[in-house]
Amino acid sequence: MYAVISDRQRQFTVREGDVILCDTMTSAEPGQEVSFDQVSLVSNEDQVRLGKPLVAGASVTGEVLGAVKGPKLVVFKFRRRKDSRVKNGHRQKYTRVRITSINA
Repeated sequence: MYAVISDRQRQFTVREGDVILCDTMTSAEPGQEVSFDQVSLVSNEDQVRLGKPLVAGASVTGEVLGAVKGPKLVVFKFRRRKDSRVKNGHRQKYTRVRITSINA
């Protein structure tokens, strides 16, 4: 059984036991339960329910594992022949969530 869920602007294909990286949930503490109500598709072994745009009555629950940081990205800008160089870095913050159940 799997489902396609939406969290803010991103979509995930999830199964029970999967660990996903969602955008930062500032109010979520480790061990807290989180529910995703925007489910676009739910698939059992024998049938597929497709929402238009969402599947009615479906939800996915998960457990917050904690906050993590993504890989460091180096942003380097320069303008040739102008002696202009700017070097910045960025490291996105995520919340790790383990999917515990899919309620169809």
